Amino acid sequence: MRVVAKFGGTSLGSGDRINRAADSIAAAVEDGHEIAVVASAMGSTTDDLLDEITFDTDEADRAQIVSMGERTSVRMLKAALTARDVEATFLEPGSENWPIVTDEYGEVDVEETQRRAFEVAEDLDETVPVITGFLAEGPDGSITTLGRGGSDTTAVMMGKYMDADEVVIVTDVEGVMTGDPNVVEGARNVGEISVDELRNLSFRGAEVVAPSALSYKGGKLDVRVVHYQHGDLLSGGTSIEGEFQNLVDLRERPLACLTVAGRAIRNQPGVFNHLSKPLSESDINVDAVASGLDSVTFYVDEEEAERAENILHREVIARDELSSVTVDESLAVVRVTGGELPNQPGIISDIVNPLAEARINVHDIITSATSVALFVDWDDRERTLELTQDLF
Repeated sequence: MRVVAKFGGTSLGSGDRINRAADSIAAAVEDGHEIAVVASAMGSTTDDLLDEITFDTDEADRAQIVSMGERTSVRMLKAALTARDVEATFLEPGSENWPIVTDEYGEVDVEETQRRAFEVAEDLDETVPVITGFLAEGPDGSITTLGRGGSDTTAVMMGKYMDADEVVIVTDVEGVMTGDPNVVEGARNVGEISVDELRNLSFRGAEVVAPSALSYKGGKLDVRVVHYQHGDLLSGGTSIEGEFQNLVDLRERPLACLTVAGRAIRNQPGVFNHLSKPLSESDINVDAVASGLDSVTFYVDEEEAERAENILHREVIARDELSSVTVDESLAVVRVTGGELPNQPGIISDIVNPLAEARINVHDIITSATSVALFVDWDDRERTLELTQDLF
């Protein structure tokens, strides 16, 4: 197998952990695998360096300073591999074979990076390249960075461009967990998770794999997260499945919008449960939910509208804090799904403005970490889909 192994700061946080990392790499090489390594700065070195920049500095000097953590890591890890009779070399911006370059706008130069990464891959049968994570080289040879979580981005990018079989993210967690083990009891490892699920979790605070990295994951590239204490690069942890795609889709059947009004019901514990539970018990699927201070709105299949209205009406009568339920029918929903949406300031206005110019009334907008749902009149569905597809 051809594997790109990324070691996070915690997994390189001490001499003992660097030894552990080198042992796992050496074992994989001895088993006949081709290994490329991406190394983060040791421990919290990057954050510590940033904290010490208490003076005015330009971006070029700042990048040079924060690069020192990764530069130190690759030298130490390369030395540890050499001590185990593993042929290794470290690569950093400025090295003859450095692969990751950016253009004049600070974006990755895909064509040139692909070419250079392929050249590095050609030597994997002879040497283990230890590559600085997070860093890139500008068109003028200056050091640039790939942003927060940049070492993850380096690893998955290299996995893609080096035609690797797998990218292994070695970190301080067992993989993706069912919950934060520091907060909840009985948290366990999730053996598999889709890239769509993980990106949504990542954009909402899960610090497992940087969202920017997952945009480079193709369907044929396996990505796995393992704990640094595991010791085996080629097994265990959580496997991240599939690939993330930008999609614009239209729900084929019309929806009904049922709105329950009440006084400050958002501040009333249990109201949502009392409304949604009887819908569930009656096998009515809720396509989407929106809430305000004085209302909760459920979107259900139009064919279920009458039945859902009667169910919700019974709850309105039974609870003093609820006032009334109303139904608006024949709505369409167009959903935009894309992993880069959270990184695009103004994306909502970019989506909505063409609809306003076309005199299409948007009844509701519901957003998640990586999607935007637009609710419009059923008769406006095709035009809404067309205008939205034009943007993506």
